[in-house]
Amino acid sequence: MSEQYDFVAIGDIVIDAFIELNKEAADVSQDMDTGRQTLHMPFGQKLPYDEVVVINAVGNSPNAAVSAHRLGLKTALVTNLGQDRNGKDCLETLRHEGIHTDYVKLHEGKFTNYHYVLRYGPERTILIKHEKFPYILPDFAVPPRYLYFSSIGEHGLPFHFEIANYVKEHGSKLVFQPGTFQIKLGYEALKAVYQVTDIFFCNLEEAQEILATTEQHVPTLLRRFKELGPRLPVITDGPHGAYVVDEDDQAWHMPMYPDPKPPMDRTGAGDSFASTFTTAIALGKSPAEALTWGPVNSMSVVQYVGAQEGLLTVAELQAHLENRPVEYQATKID
Repeated sequence: MSEQYDFVAIGDIVIDAFIELNKEAADVSQDMDTGRQTLHMPFGQKLPYDEVVVINAVGNSPNAAVSAHRLGLKTALVTNLGQDRNGKDCLETLRHEGIHTDYVKLHEGKFTNYHYVLRYGPERTILIKHEKFPYILPDFAVPPRYLYFSSIGEHGLPFHFEIANYVKEHGSKLVFQPGTFQIKLGYEALKAVYQVTDIFFCNLEEAQEILATTEQHVPTLLRRFKELGPRLPVITDGPHGAYVVDEDDQAWHMPMYPDPKPPMDRTGAGDSFASTFTTAIALGKSPAEALTWGPVNSMSVVQYVGAQEGLLTVAELQAHLENRPVEYQATKID
């Protein structure tokens, strides 16, 4: 009988080309009311850039798969690649990382997704284009313990219901970290997915968009998600930390793990947090304990360019926890 995977990530894969913009040629403005920042680049000029770094096999779900594997889980990825040089490079990278690629499909006549990340200090704007791949759930020999579902293209709505039905029929635990398209759909369109979700992740602004509300109190938002299905809803709020409501309806808050130096690139911070929290739960940790794990990996990831170089092993993560500041503790909140 085939071995059971602990963690199978499902979602689109991309190559990211990180272009570090020259700060003298491009600038940023900030809205004084909302705090929203906008990148400005003048038309009609040749703009210098400082550096370009190309990173293969990234995206919400591939990032999560690499994270879970480094933390000790038996991990596979369900995704689609073009039958091109970029696709072969991604496949080689996944195998180098120890990710099982039985469910990675290469498609003749298709191009591997390729994104451009415009970096301005630690912040970034991403230029995206998704190839239209067919989404088909594999025939798993043994149901995986956890299915980690994240960003896919806009044509993939029926695939959501296929995953929901699989979870109901086979008992795998579903982890849902919605991408941009899935967030825009809101709750009603993906009701079947939310109802079978075990662990759910989003940030505060995404929670408000999904629930069509202006509610700011994070525990209230978490409990609303809990009513809709997810057993463990988790919301992050940037520098204000992360929150979870556990099975006993107790809300917990976790501050950020302090950065050892200013962040280099914030790409992948959310993926590392969500996959690390999930891995901790899969390893038998309580929600409060899992909440202490996630920010440590996020802290490490933002010290590097790209979403995967800074991902930690269990031993490395535990070393950070052993040396954590006294105030880095999960606390109960109302």
